[in-house]
Amino acid sequence: MTTRAGFIALIGEPNAGKSTLLNRMVGAKVSIVTHKVQTTRARIRGVAMEGESQLVFVDTPGLFRPRRRLDRAMVAAAWGGAADADIIVLLIEAHRGITEGVERILEGLGEVAKGRKVALAINKIDRVKSEVLLGLSAELNDRFGFERTFMISAEKGHGVDDLRQWLAGELPEGPWLYPEDQIADLPMRMIAAEMTREKLTLRLHQELPYQLTVETEAWEERKDGSARIDQIVYVARDGHKGIILGKGGETIKAVGKAAREELEEFLGRKVHLFLQVKVRPGWLEESERYSEMGLDFRDGND
Repeated sequence: MTTRAGFIALIGEPNAGKSTLLNRMVGAKVSIVTHKVQTTRARIRGVAMEGESQLVFVDTPGLFRPRRRLDRAMVAAAWGGAADADIIVLLIEAHRGITEGVERILEGLGEVAKGRKVALAINKIDRVKSEVLLGLSAELNDRFGFERTFMISAEKGHGVDDLRQWLAGELPEGPWLYPEDQIADLPMRMIAAEMTREKLTLRLHQELPYQLTVETEAWEERKDGSARIDQIVYVARDGHKGIILGKGGETIKAVGKAAREELEEFLGRKVHLFLQVKVRPGWLEESERYSEMGLDFRDGND
């Protein structure tokens, strides 16, 4: 029995469907999925098994033009994830084609991809006609030497099995990197914080800028098998605190309930979740906030 294992980086623009594809590959909700761009901050790894191969996915933040320290740290994390991987999969949205952002990724890919296999996955194929897909595939393959091209719908699952099987066969031979039953190497505290942040993002949509972060401050295992989880939502301004609390505290209550229910489903047991909102004007410049998100503060330097 020959076992294979390795790291696969999914790269692409924000909202290209990387988190959806990761969750589909792994078969569990590991990376958060929202309609707001730039939600994946850390290099969350999902682990999938395919035959005798263990596929470890590095879900990178979307690649975009960085403006602030947080943006720069996210972009550095994305390219760093690609540079550390055995195989890179570039995800492109079929209906958007070769955007300015894709142009920039193709330019950067030449350097990062040296000595690595790079596959192209054209996602959201149900949104365009087949001749458009074939034209886009031909143009992209002219621009870069992709090993293989896959036409997929991460949301509906089309073509995902083919991609996973190909990846499984291309990984280097070697022992598995994680126990077979482990789906993510992210500490549970961080997964719990991501779930709450996702619920905040979904609930608040346009109202709140990206200047919030969630940290799991305490995690207590109780004798009855349940867990008490205390989290702090950090915001940059007083006005943001009011938005998150909502009228009579209704927003934070709804967010807490939704996050608790998802955590209970994920952990398979009862959870007592307590949320607090704190204003920290300078959190975007604090190195420990970056560590909590799995990013390197120094990567955000100009």
